[in-house]
Amino acid sequence: QVQLVESGGGLVQFGGSLGLSCTVSGRLSRYAMGWFRQAPGKEREFVARISWVGTYYSDSVKGRFTISRDNAKNTVDLQMNSLKPEDTAVYYCAADSVFPNVRARAEVHNYDIWGQGTQVTVSS
Repeated sequence: QVQLVESGGGLVQFGGSLGLSCTVSGRLSRYAMGWFRQAPGKEREFVARISWVGTYYSDSVKGRFTISRDNAKNTVDLQMNSLKPEDTAVYYCAADSVFPNVRARAEVHNYDIWGQGTQVTVSS
């Protein structure tokens, strides 16, 4: 069973930067990968995706966040810049094994493997 482990969360000030990493225990090249986040009292929401054919971002992070992957290292990174208090959430890494060749899939049910999450807190 493939496992995803997130790392890199923490506390950062408004306008700062933070990098998250997701380590995949299996063969990363088989999957499209996504990042989601969930703030207290809110539903889990899509942040970014990297597939075999490109990247896709939510409007709320476009231009500030960058998703990348290293298939040789089995890692997926999320570089977050110009952070805002509204970016505060638990961030989850997720894998899509069904349609890895589709650029834009942004629903929770599109992903079948999930990590445990890492907390990101942005202070104002």
